[in-house]
This record gives sequence, C-alpha cells and structure tokens, in this order.
Amino acid sequence: MTTRTRIWVLLVSTPVIAFALIGGYLGHAMAKDGTFQHLRVFEDVVSLVVNNYVEEVDVREAMQGALKGLAEGLDPDSAYLTPDMVRAFETNSQGGAGDVGISLLRQYYLRVVSTRDGSPAAKAGLRTGDFIRGIDGKPTRNMSAFEGARLLQGAPGSSVKLLVFRGNAAEPHDVVLTRERLSATDITSRMANPTTGYVRVVEFARDTPAKIRSTFDALAKTGASRYVVDLRGTSKGDLDDGIAVARLFVKSGTLAVRSSKTQQEIVAAADADGAIGAPVALVIGQGTSGAAEVFAAALDGNDRADLIGERTLGRVARQRLVKLPDGSGLLISNLRYLTPKSTPLHERGLQPDVVVDEPDVEFGAAAPAGDKALDAAVARVAAKPAA
Repeated sequence: MTTRTRIWVLLVSTPVIAFALIGGYLGHAMAKDGTFQHLRVFEDVVSLVVNNYVEEVDVREAMQGALKGLAEGLDPDSAYLTPDMVRAFETNSQGGAGDVGISLLRQYYLRVVSTRDGSPAAKAGLRTGDFIRGIDGKPTRNMSAFEGARLLQGAPGSSVKLLVFRGNAAEPHDVVLTRERLSATDITSRMANPTTGYVRVVEFARDTPAKIRSTFDALAKTGASRYVVDLRGTSKGDLDDGIAVARLFVKSGTLAVRSSKTQQEIVAAADADGAIGAPVALVIGQGTSGAAEVFAAALDGNDRADLIGERTLGRVARQRLVKLPDGSGLLISNLRYLTPKSTPLHERGLQPDVVVDEPDVEFGAAAPAGDKALDAAVARVAAKPAA
C-alpha cells in the first residue's frame, strides 16, 4: 500500500466511523436518507485532494478539519474535541481556578451569551451579543465554545486578552481581563417595593430549589405578597435543575417534554409540588438560556408567570460525548427540552408577554439609568391578585 493510498484510506474511514458512532444507523437508515451517497461524494473529494493538492496532505490536520465541519453542521453546541479536550471533559477539569465570568456560544466566532454578575467580564462592560474574535492572539473562527471557555480559565491573578467586536462597529476592542475566583453567590434578593420581592437568580444548581424557597419565605416576612424573578443573563446550570425549581411554582400539569431521536418523555408536576402560590413575573432576555429557559417555559406554559423583556436564546439541548478511535471525540446534542405544550424551544427561545428591549450601549459607554424591564415586571405583577 502506497503512502498516498494509506492517507486516502484514513481520510475516508475516520468520518465513516464517526457517522457510525454518532447515529448507529449505517444500515437501512443511511440507505434511506442517502447518507451513503454523500459518503461517495466525500470519497471523490478526498481522492481529488490527495491527487491534485500542491503539497503533501497533513493527515491529522485534514481529519480535524473534516470532523470540525461535521460537528459544526449540526448546531452551535456540537463540537469536535481533541484527545486533550476529551480528557478534560470526562474529568470535568477546568483550565484553572480563575475565570472571567463569560458564557460562550459558537456563532461564526465565539459569541457572548452572558457575563456573570460582578465578574471581571461584567465589570469591563462585556455584554450579551458581543463577539470574541481572539483570545490571547488565537483566532476563534474555528474554535468550539468548550475550547474557548477553557482558554478563558487560568490561575487567579493571571490575565487574558480578548479581541471584542460589538454590533456593527468597524473597529475591534482589545480587552484585558484579570482572572479571579468567581463569587459562589447565585441568588440575591431585596424588596422592589413594599409588597413586591425581587429575586435575582445568577445560575441554577442542585441546591437552588431550597435557596429559592428560603429566599421567598424571607421576603414574605418583610411584606412581599408577589415576586419578580430576574433571569437576564442566567445561562449556567443543568437543565433538570430548571425543572426542579419549577416544581416549587407549578402544582399540577406538564413541566417540560424531553425529546430524543426515538422518543418523548413528559415531565409532570408531582403531588407535593406547587409550594409557592404567589403571583410571579419573570424578567428574561437574550442571555437567558439553558436551565433558566426550562424553568421559564414551565411557568409560562402553566400560566404561573408572565414573561417580561426580550426573547430568550433557545439553548436547551443536552450533549453527549462520542469518543473516536484516536482518543478524540464529538460532542453532539442528543436530547432537547420542549415546552409543556410540546412546542420546540431549542434555537427558538421564549417570546415574552411584554416586550421590553434592552438599551444599546456603545463599547466603553455607561448603561443608561433605570431598568425599564424590571419596572414593567413590577407593574405587571402588581395587577395580579395576591394568593
């Protein structure tokens, strides 16, 4: 076997293995949807490249490019992971104890989903929708969100340099952030007015239901009979944590629908659910995603809360790691959450009942005074009769 033939075999065989591992349908399903035809086209392309490219083909680089393209064609959260990334994913190891507080999504480059309250990124003025086109001089054009997140982590006190674009601005901005240990505080609260409690949920976690319950009880003792829950920029947390919090507010009915390739599972309220019966309004935005969206969809679908603000991101898929023979892997979405009425939520988001757009702010400028979305939510929930 010649070197050229070996390269050709490797280039063709690895994508075939990837297809087989991803779907397990290299039989009648592939024949049914024409996948074999696409693979024959791929073989032709590989043959043309090997025989006509001006230089010797770098097998590893070519394969990584092919696998990245395969993953990127699925959805923004699916990604190709190198062997080192696979090990980091499996061990849940971070790039360091320090972070800058940015949640990322792959959208051409890396897009800022949200910044954590009080984090270095938030203090520097980064906002939902900003694009990060470089991290310490490394372009993000072909970078997964997983890889980008790890590059943002490091030792507390160390710095990372970002190349940031906002909106239609022609010139990028260099932003240097100092990594730090992020605050563990995930819920804050105060009285918005004498009868309305304000609860800010920074992220969802396993203990969030207990914290929400105690927070609402504390606010009730100071006079709150209705509540506003702020979910803007809330993007961290397991999707099922959103369902767990929703159980506090929904006494009966469907909370969500888990949808896989082969089946749908209805997640319903249980007998002990619905401990909180007070009127609620949720403030949402483009940075609201994941567990926060599942929670908001459950309350909205059961008429337990009004949604105020902007459409949410639509990011409610669970990823599965499919390992490849060389130790690399594909991170692919294998489960999506639907609304209680079984309507798609992933890549669509939730439409608010009352639309209040967040103000556009030029990079480096201070945000305007006031909070129109919060004011609208307080006014909306005030019209609801107390439980």
